[in-house]
Amino acid sequence: MRPDREAAAAPVAATLFKLRVMIFLTVQLAPAVVTLSPCRNSCGNIAINYPFGVDDGCGAPQFRNMLNCSSNNINNDLFFLTPSGSYKVQSIDYDKKSMVVYDPAMSTCSILQPHHDFVMTDIQSAIIPPTTDTVFALLNCSIDSPVLNHYKYLCFNFSGHSCDELYGTCNAFKVFHFLTNTTPPCCFTGYDTVKFMSMNILDCTHYTSVLNTDNLKGTGPLDWVYGIKLSYTVPDTGCERCAQSGGTCGFDTETQGMLCLCSTLSNSTRQCGRPPLVAMAAGIELSKTRKKKMG
Repeated sequence: MRPDREAAAAPVAATLFKLRVMIFLTVQLAPAVVTLSPCRNSCGNIAINYPFGVDDGCGAPQFRNMLNCSSNNINNDLFFLTPSGSYKVQSIDYDKKSMVVYDPAMSTCSILQPHHDFVMTDIQSAIIPPTTDTVFALLNCSIDSPVLNHYKYLCFNFSGHSCDELYGTCNAFKVFHFLTNTTPPCCFTGYDTVKFMSMNILDCTHYTSVLNTDNLKGTGPLDWVYGIKLSYTVPDTGCERCAQSGGTCGFDTETQGMLCLCSTLSNSTRQCGRPPLVAMAAGIELSKTRKKKMG
């Protein structure tokens, strides 16, 4: 090659080298865009994935304001918010689409606490209700309780257990027997009962709830798991496409329309694109390649 051509080619080669380096570095750094998402992906040791969110505009709008990540000096705790109070989230199984919550103010086999109702909003009852294997135990009921009379069909036994076992086994509930010298009426029932009838209407002083009751045959109340397991549905909004592009699924806080949150500064309606620098550099490289082929 003649010296004058070599001299002319040198700047072009240097430019192409810089562009290639730019593309390489930008592609390597591209995942950093995801970390700029305005949505937290965990609270304590619990992962926060779609359809849930603890920041407004994150997750699915149907689950808006249902979760709160409460921080203290030691750790963060995730709570499920309902009209009757805040229930600590113990786990979320995204494969089985279930969430286990625990009411710190609920009576259990080991502790007796003042009674209160478990109340959910209409939308919560529709999209994240308690599972069928979560049983509510109504305790120390009056003989006039509707579940012992007109609605007695709402009571049942599970896995070979009757609610009377709670009085004989649990220290917290033995007090009812000591006070009356009899075994007070009780009832195992499903969520729909406590959904439509308050504790005052049910005429029972206390309740507790047990989960995974289908697997408790031959297991006594001391070994039961107390809490409430919820089953949720995931709205089909095209979130998978957004996630595959590196974005986080969210929604417009005013219109509640679906958004793909690409960074703190960039949103899209469906998916995140390549960073502008990559697109620009790739375009220049493509143009150079085409010119070489044409030449």
